[in-house]
Amino acid sequence: MSHPTATVSSPATASSAPVAEPAPVIEIIGLSKRYDSGFEALKQVDLEIRRGEIFALLGPNGAGKTTLISIICGLVNASAGQVLVDGHDNVSAYRAARAKIGLVPQELTSDAFETVWNTVRFSRGLFGRKPDDAHIERVLKSLSLWDKRKNKLITLSGGMKRRVLIAKALAHEPEILFLDEPTAGVDVALRRDMWEVVRELRASGVTIILTTHYIEEAEEMADRIGVINGGEIVLVREKQALMRQLGSKQLTLQLQQPLASVPPALSHYPLALDEGGSVLVYTYDASDPNAQGQVPISTLLNDIEAAGIRFKDLHTKQSSLEEIFVKLVRERQ
Repeated sequence: MSHPTATVSSPATASSAPVAEPAPVIEIIGLSKRYDSGFEALKQVDLEIRRGEIFALLGPNGAGKTTLISIICGLVNASAGQVLVDGHDNVSAYRAARAKIGLVPQELTSDAFETVWNTVRFSRGLFGRKPDDAHIERVLKSLSLWDKRKNKLITLSGGMKRRVLIAKALAHEPEILFLDEPTAGVDVALRRDMWEVVRELRASGVTIILTTHYIEEAEEMADRIGVINGGEIVLVREKQALMRQLGSKQLTLQLQQPLASVPPALSHYPLALDEGGSVLVYTYDASDPNAQGQVPISTLLNDIEAAGIRFKDLHTKQSSLEEIFVKLVRERQ
């Protein structure tokens, strides 16, 4: 699939000045949206999207995800603030900004009695691009739609219709692709196929902004994660840094003999019994070994053995992104 690729700067020599980081492909500055009803959907949102990354925007229903995307894509007017798309103001230079963007909306809205081929080909013309049937063919083949090109949309499954939405968004060769809940209602196998398509797009230089309810989707694919709640950006972090910063670990010990309670000698540890007393669980902050009350695991195991407790197996578990997300949202409610 032919897409513009991001420009790669030459490495700086030892004698040259440091090379400045490239400008973000999307800049959102002080963005607010208040509806006539008085509802404030967005509150002074500031956000930068890096060129060539996969950025996952997470948030509960009504958090402002779709409103934010709609404003960036020029579908909804902001009450205040500014959006720059590759340097183009999306209001004063709407056409230039919008031409950079492909949008895959949540809703499956297309002419049900039109063919796949004509639907995607027409989308390219909407952006003033010259006909390029070879590009449309590449897009359809990459999305496993080539065999369906003559089918009318009404005959397709929900998963295939969603692929057609992606094909429409890619028809004019955008540099930035917004995916608003792209795999909602799609079965697990098809979802993983679509993840692979997204990775290939990123590899070709396309910047991907993804909103999703499927936390595993963000955990699997994103480079960075932003959390939005109540119309405000709660945080933006590199995915791995977020999981290190906010995640906790659990040490789980399968006991040889069940316990009725944690022995008094171990009461100063944050230990809990599970599964009828046959499992002992220790939760700790893996990112901060010097946290208050936290001791090396080896010390804990020695104290457990000294208390006469024998175990037959142990394993550790890292917090999932879903657990981190739920914790963040709860803290700010």
